[in-house]
Amino acid sequence: MGAGRIDLNSDLGEGFGTWRLGDDDALLELVTSANVACGFHAGDPDILRRVCDRAAERGVVVGAQVSYHDLAGFGRRPMDVPADTLTNDVIYQIAALDGFARIAGTRVGYVKPHGALYNRIVRDEVQAAAVVAAVTTYDASLPVLGLPGSAWLRLAAEAGLGTVREAFADRGYTSEGTLVPRSEPGALVTDIDEVARRVVQLATKGTIHSVAGTEVSVAAQSICVHGDSPGAVAMATAVRLALHDAGVTIAPFVA
Repeated sequence: MGAGRIDLNSDLGEGFGTWRLGDDDALLELVTSANVACGFHAGDPDILRRVCDRAAERGVVVGAQVSYHDLAGFGRRPMDVPADTLTNDVIYQIAALDGFARIAGTRVGYVKPHGALYNRIVRDEVQAAAVVAAVTTYDASLPVLGLPGSAWLRLAAEAGLGTVREAFADRGYTSEGTLVPRSEPGALVTDIDEVARRVVQLATKGTIHSVAGTEVSVAAQSICVHGDSPGAVAMATAVRLALHDAGVTIAPFVA
C-alpha cells in the first residue's frame, strides 16, 4: 500500500451529567474525525453542544456515534431491538447531534455505530439493514464507518451510501479480521509503542497481526484510537508522530 493518507478518529463526548470519561479537548487537537456519543450510550445535551463547538473550532469532522439505548451498560450489552424501533432510535440520535453541530456552524458528516451494535451488525443483516434504513432516511449523502467485510458496510453500499473501512489502533484482532471480544484476553492493546507500530503497519501495508500471530489484511481508510483507553491522549500523540515519520498524511475522509 505504501505511505499515503489516513483519517484518525476517536470516540468523544462519552460522559453524562457529572460523570466524565476521557479528555475531549486534548483529543480534538489530535484527531481528524470525532465520533460523538449521541445520548443513548453516553452524552447529554450539554456535552453534545460543547463537543460540537470545540470540534467546529478545530476543523474536526463530527460523526454520529449511534448505539443501542443502553446508558447503564455504556452501549456494550447485546440487545434484541425490533428493526423498526432500531431504525427510529438511530434517526433520533443522528438528528439530535446534527442539531448541535449545525448550531456550532458545522454538521454531522458521517455515522458510526458503537459498542454492541457495531459488533452485532458485522454479521446480523436484519439489524444492519435497520441502521442502513435510518441513515438513508435521514440523509442518504452521509457516509458510514465500519469494519471491513461486515454486513453493515455491504448493505450500506448496496443502498447507495458511501462506506469507509475502519481499523482499531488499540484493539486485538482475530485471524478472521474481527475484533477480539472485550471479555477475552488480548482484546485491548495498551502499550503505546506497540499501538504506534500497529498503526503504521495498518496505514502503510494494510495489514495487522492477530492475537494468534497471523497477518490479517485490513485495508482501512480510518483508524480509531478509543477515547476511553488508558493513556488515550498519549497514545493518539504517539500515533500521529509515528504516522508523520512514516510519511503518511493524516486527513479526514469527509471533505
